[in-house]
Amino acid sequence: MKILRDYQFVDPADRGATAAIGNFDGVHIGHQSVISLARSAAPDAPLGVLTFEPHPRAFFAPDAPPFRLMSREARASRLEKLGVEVLCELNFNAALAALAPQEFARRVIADGFGLKHVIVGSDFCFGKGRAGTAADLVQFGRQMDFGVTVAPLVSQAETTVSSTAIRRALSDGAPRDAAAMLGHWHRIEGPVIGGEQRGRELGYPTANMSIDGLHPPAFGVYAVLVDVLSGPHAGSYHGVASMGVRPMFGENRPNLETFIFDFQGDLYGTPLSVGLVEYLRPEAKFDGLDALITQMDADSVRTRDILAAL
Repeated sequence: MKILRDYQFVDPADRGATAAIGNFDGVHIGHQSVISLARSAAPDAPLGVLTFEPHPRAFFAPDAPPFRLMSREARASRLEKLGVEVLCELNFNAALAALAPQEFARRVIADGFGLKHVIVGSDFCFGKGRAGTAADLVQFGRQMDFGVTVAPLVSQAETTVSSTAIRRALSDGAPRDAAAMLGHWHRIEGPVIGGEQRGRELGYPTANMSIDGLHPPAFGVYAVLVDVLSGPHAGSYHGVASMGVRPMFGENRPNLETFIFDFQGDLYGTPLSVGLVEYLRPEAKFDGLDALITQMDADSVRTRDILAAL
């Protein structure tokens, strides 16, 4: 997959794609539907996605709590798995935010990336002050010679599928509900970082990962699926993970600690993808390490049963 970041310097060979436009946070089933429409709108054109980095919400409210479902790297990886060939990952800055809707359509879509056809959701807004609508884009497309398809919103069980609804499910400790909207398990991806090695002392060595910049799911213990993405231990595993601040050991920065079943090896620096399957229980402070280990044993037994049934 080719990644383009500047609409002002596009090689002629990279023009002419059909692209779905949006933020694609989570790449949920609604996003996948839009990408599918892009594929069918012009089967002979390269399949593209036009998105923004940083997320506009982060640009306009940099001090707001973390809300992203996935990092830019995880998003790119997921889009590539869906067959996207050209990722137009626009640098969202003050200059881009200041473009009026018609200027955005002309400078970015028509003259910049030279897109042949674009697909947007019916709630799509764009341009300065989010003044442009999907209907406006249809009109601009007629004027500027690119096609526009407006995709209906996807609903599930009377709930409109959205990144907001998925965040709500994760905050409620309902990863299976989130997965139903995502079309895949919600995953935390990133390298294994150094920890304080308390898990090793307890007989439960863990792979620690940062969740900085991401929407934090409900703190607690989860049954998880683990993919080691590279290195000598690359492969898929089962495990149990703790998301949160580890209240047994004082105040700590939130992170994800995963104990991988039946695994031995060094994973420091190795990229992992940890899929949240089921929420087992909230974080707790125990009356001593023996009580904690007893609970961890019970969590592991329950997790093995849950994952064996998948």
